[in-house]
Amino acid sequence: MRDAIDRAIVIATQRGLPLVPRPYHALAADLEITADELMARLQAMVDSGVIRRIGAVPNHYAIGWTANGMTVWDVPDDRVDGLGSRVGALDFVTHCYRRPRALPAWPYNLFAMVHGASREEVHDKAEAIRSLLGEDCRGSDILFSSRILKKTGLRIGA
Repeated sequence: MRDAIDRAIVIATQRGLPLVPRPYHALAADLEITADELMARLQAMVDSGVIRRIGAVPNHYAIGWTANGMTVWDVPDDRVDGLGSRVGALDFVTHCYRRPRALPAWPYNLFAMVHGASREEVHDKAEAIRSLLGEDCRGSDILFSSRILKKTGLRIGA
């Protein structure tokens, strides 16, 4: 962050944007700067890596996705990055990442979160991933959520 205004922007946005038709304008008014300045500063912080992204975090239970499964895949290590990019690009995968294996008990190195209205829907989506992976899929499983955890990112204080 370059100055106190950038810090104030980060503190204000980590609570979430206001649910109004023009959230950046409302936030800018609260911070006593223009909306153009706010957006330019946010873009500069994204460009410099101070913040990674600005995005919505929906409550998937509230929108009817009550079956939530982390699909885990055993794919060749030398292909995991390319395969992960393809899996992560699927419109029903909310996040996808590589993780180290913990052999012999845990052979999986590619993880992809899938949500659905039912476990059957999640299984169907996992089958679509399996089809995309083809012969590179050496094994898989689905770990279904058993409870809701509050998800928050790093927070800085005022």
